[in-house]
Amino acid sequence: MVSTKVLPKVLRPLLILSLVILFIGFLAFQIEIAFPATPSVYNTYTPLTKPAPSGIGSYDVLGKVVDKEEAANLLQTEEGRKQLSPESGAVAVTEELINLGRKSFYSETFKDQVFQTEVVGALNGPINLVTMTKAIARLGGKHTTNLQIPIDKDVTIGGKTFTAGTLLNTGMDVPSGSIIPLGMRTSIEKGKVRVGITCALCHATVDNNTGRVIEGAPNIDVDTGLLLAFATNSAALFRQTGVNPTTLPPGDRSYINANGETAHLPNAKTVEDAVDADLLSWPPGSFDSTGNMVNNPSQNPPSYTHETWPYGWSGNAAIGWFHGLTTLNSNVHGTNSDATTGADSSEPLLGIDKETYLGVILQNSANKSFRLPQGARPSKFFDKIDPTPGYPGMNEVIPMPGFPKGSPFILDGLMASSPGFDVGEQLNGMSAWQNTLAPPPVQTASSETLKRGAAIFTRASCVECHSGRYFTNHEVIPANKIGTQRSRGPAQSPFPRIFTSPETYPSNVAVPLPPNPPTLPVPTDLVPQQSLELAFAINNPAGGYKVPTLLGLAVTAPYLHDGGVAASASALKPGKKGFFVGDRTQMGMAGTLMKNIQPDPSASLRVLLDRNLRKAAIAANRANPDLQQSNVDGSGHNYWVDKKAGFTTQEQTDLIQYLLSLDDDPEVLPNVALKD
Repeated sequence: MVSTKVLPKVLRPLLILSLVILFIGFLAFQIEIAFPATPSVYNTYTPLTKPAPSGIGSYDVLGKVVDKEEAANLLQTEEGRKQLSPESGAVAVTEELINLGRKSFYSETFKDQVFQTEVVGALNGPINLVTMTKAIARLGGKHTTNLQIPIDKDVTIGGKTFTAGTLLNTGMDVPSGSIIPLGMRTSIEKGKVRVGITCALCHATVDNNTGRVIEGAPNIDVDTGLLLAFATNSAALFRQTGVNPTTLPPGDRSYINANGETAHLPNAKTVEDAVDADLLSWPPGSFDSTGNMVNNPSQNPPSYTHETWPYGWSGNAAIGWFHGLTTLNSNVHGTNSDATTGADSSEPLLGIDKETYLGVILQNSANKSFRLPQGARPSKFFDKIDPTPGYPGMNEVIPMPGFPKGSPFILDGLMASSPGFDVGEQLNGMSAWQNTLAPPPVQTASSETLKRGAAIFTRASCVECHSGRYFTNHEVIPANKIGTQRSRGPAQSPFPRIFTSPETYPSNVAVPLPPNPPTLPVPTDLVPQQSLELAFAINNPAGGYKVPTLLGLAVTAPYLHDGGVAASASALKPGKKGFFVGDRTQMGMAGTLMKNIQPDPSASLRVLLDRNLRKAAIAANRANPDLQQSNVDGSGHNYWVDKKAGFTTQEQTDLIQYLLSLDDDPEVLPNVALKD
């Protein structure tokens, strides 16, 4: 070994630097080095908002809240302590739990980076580490709400050609000084660079004017469809699109099917092209979380969750911890981020046997080590490459009691949970933290205007559904009554085929699960039976939509579940008879986010309320082939506040100003009895 004492003075720093690099390289092969993007709370709007009640000192007992005062009394008795014990499924809401939730929201992937990188090839296409790093470097440390990534050469994806030099509008947000986009986790493990996705990619955003992060606001322009389509094996996500691979021509990849016979998988390129075409049809700010092989992306919802249950656009997340919010958080990190978790239920849900299902996913994996060999049985091969051996799927998940059956608690029977934590601990932390979030304060109009708007809100009967302090009656409304595009309502209908009685493990059972862990029934009486049935299109084939909160409308445009209700700031013009369409090219989703034009909240709300303006937006959407392919048109919710309904233009404007004022601490509430 060369001593630094005999080296020229000028060479010593170089040697030391080389040793440091070698040491880091050695560590990279031994441990995981991760780059999470958890912003300082002082770089967010959260310190400037009035948070929702934190609930510290309260308990959540499988969805039933025991407030701080009641909990204090119960803890005085042995029976009460048993009721609030982890063995009974109780979760204590503490500052530590909330802090864990915030950290998990920004940095926890439950190891989805393995599936996204090794199988899907999220960084193997024109969007890769090099092009992304160049794009971020060009920011010079400044923030952006739309990371534009150039492509280096001509490429055709999903039937569309992108020429060299094209700047792709990804909609990914990059905070000031960050080296990775918000909601993306980059890690180096055994020398391999991998990228995973966290909640923050879709449910937090950067304010374009100030650069502050708005925690809980939806990222309305992140183009997940484009990001996925540019991966090299996006065919692995076929169930999130309208592509049924079993209907496509066979290719040259042989495999052993479920009957033990040699067969051929559908042609890999044909599947890829069809999936890419559907993904590229998704409007920005949306994702298809249904996984039913119908192309049904819906808008990213806000995470202003306090007292806004049930969760999910259909209300399918309604029972269990935190009134279904933990269920929703788990679903994001189960089926939605790792398609292999659906293998055991693919036959009853999709009509595709497990071997074919896994074969389609793995036949063109980005990493050759994860690529299905010729003539292999997919399930056997999967067992060899599974990064979480002994557990279904690639992500860090645990099977619920009754798996492979699911339940209204955990739809596919697999809960995201990492080793070293208790069952559901990270998810419950996210739920507890999300329940503290509130939209940033806004100032839209004078108190008198807001009072007039609140009166219109009541007179127009908006208050019948959007009632209470959090502007929701917590109900699920039949889709045929709402009148929206018909494809989305019944999207959850396959899941009851695999439902069994909902159960979980106590909240102090450690992961990995011990042998024969104790189980607990999950109560189903948190919501009316009718709402639970509508969420899954039971006894009503049209399904239903939950009544969402109206808090944060100033940061959540475009509107409705499909995001089709939109207009730019210059699309509408005032006239003697009210507002009219001044620029039809900037109406609807077709004329805003599909053209990289931000929808204006005020104009978009006017489109929501005025039947003539809505007609123009729907026409624009229906004239767009991509939006028709993704079933987006902005129809339904025909509750008008316009001249034909007996309201003046000024009254319509007052109502819009009122709706936009519903922030962290609404100045005026409707003149009705509020629900606690």
